[in-house]
Amino acid sequence: MIWTTWTVQVNFCTLNLRARMEPLEAASRIRRGVATVVNPTFHSSFKDVHLLFEILLAGINFDVSGEFSVNDGELASLRKTRNLGIICEEIIPKELSNILRLISDLSTQSGHLHQDDFERTLLTLVYTTERMVNSTDKHQKDMWAESFVSLYRALKQDLTGVK
Repeated sequence: MIWTTWTVQVNFCTLNLRARMEPLEAASRIRRGVATVVNPTFHSSFKDVHLLFEILLAGINFDVSGEFSVNDGELASLRKTRNLGIICEEIIPKELSNILRLISDLSTQSGHLHQDDFERTLLTLVYTTERMVNSTDKHQKDMWAESFVSLYRALKQDLTGVK
């Protein structure tokens, strides 16, 4: 009886841990053909966080195909910015259905996001913002706006712990 109880508890803990890891599992997969030497996260230090902020302030763009570019040539030439481009082009979700799935997964997430998941959710928020601004169809604009608000709420909840 003790072994049965212990086995059930271990299985429950494993399932609970797996559920906490799933929100960005699909987003963390790198497509074939992409250089695997690149770390699929942008920041590894506080200096990198400042660089990301500087890049976002300079302005970034996603074209229709999802290709990433930075408005500042000097920043665009940095190796870290090229790594950010790979993350933005290959890892973060681009299709509205995938973003909605991510939002659904984030809404069931308990506890804080892992640093990598937070970064990818933030970059997805940036992508969603650009798609919302550049949408010409009212229905599409509304869908992107709802996605933006939901991602914002998920990040706010992660930062403050308040829903």
